[in-house]
Amino acid sequence: MISSREALAAVITAFLVGILLSLAVRPVARGVGEAQRGTGESVRWRLSSAFGTNLPTLGDNVLYVSERINAGSGGRLRLEVFEPGEIVPAFSIVDAVRDEKLQAGYTWLGYDQGKIASSVLFGAVPFGMEPWEYSAWWYEGGGRELADELYGALGVKAILCGLIGPESAGWFRYELRDPADLRGLKIRFAGLGGKAIQRLGASVTMLPGGEIFQALEKGAIDATEFSLPAVDQRLGLDRVASFNYFPGWHQPFTAFHLVVGQRAWAQLDEAMRSVVETACTSGALRNFSRAEALQGAALSDFAEKGVSTKTLPVGILQELRRVSAEVLAEEAAADDTFARVLASQREFSADYTRWRSLAYPRAR
Repeated sequence: MISSREALAAVITAFLVGILLSLAVRPVARGVGEAQRGTGESVRWRLSSAFGTNLPTLGDNVLYVSERINAGSGGRLRLEVFEPGEIVPAFSIVDAVRDEKLQAGYTWLGYDQGKIASSVLFGAVPFGMEPWEYSAWWYEGGGRELADELYGALGVKAILCGLIGPESAGWFRYELRDPADLRGLKIRFAGLGGKAIQRLGASVTMLPGGEIFQALEKGAIDATEFSLPAVDQRLGLDRVASFNYFPGWHQPFTAFHLVVGQRAWAQLDEAMRSVVETACTSGALRNFSRAEALQGAALSDFAEKGVSTKTLPVGILQELRRVSAEVLAEEAAADDTFARVLASQREFSADYTRWRSLAYPRAR
């Protein structure tokens, strides 16, 4: 027979084994949407970037932001940054965050245009606001609240985290003279600008940044837009096209956002959320400053290589402005949220223009 002491020992042993087994199983059962905790209650997020971190201003800003978050949180929140395509495709980051395949992403919201019509307005608008005007609208003009409403319905928090000025209008194999030169042109183009230039007869395709050089080199496309001169230079576009056109009519501002899953965001305390938002605000200012600082040297390099930097002919710009207005009007008529966001931006711009026209000299 088993003694009472032996029986008690067996009960205690079984209890302790049960606790150990439950602790061993718990990390396996935990979903991706939960914050991953390690030593000292630190939180680890997996973050996928839409841009290679080797790209100046476009991709390296997320590394700066992640470092600021780590330092500001005293190591309590760490972001593990993954390159485009390592976990999810570059154009599917918001979907992946919404579906809790990862906790966060760094992206251009315009990539969601096919699923969320109004998303592109938070990323870039043809003939739209200048970058400092956009940041004023985001922080003080209701932009952030509209993004909270739109992305909150998807279970995602969108935080302005990067900002740059106008991109180039694109890289072309031949010189442009009038709107007829756009007919039949095979061009890589993103966002609302792509819809506008398509109306002038161009054949528009979308490619991630890492695929553009090869497509242009092999003749799969005749032209492309992508980003700032310093970024385009890193991609080697100056080696496969001779004409670089300006201004960036399609993206006078380009905004980037940190998108965080709702569950991951909810698991942070107020202090940690403040660290994330502060790091992103710092990232947006630093990103814009760095972007402005690098372009002059890049343009000097183009001149030395025989690249022609040109201004789009007035006739082409006028036609692009006309068809851009048509695209915006049609998108607003088809989608109520698009109409609300666009109206908010235009109302803010109407007030801001009074100040800009008085305060800033237009000639130097």
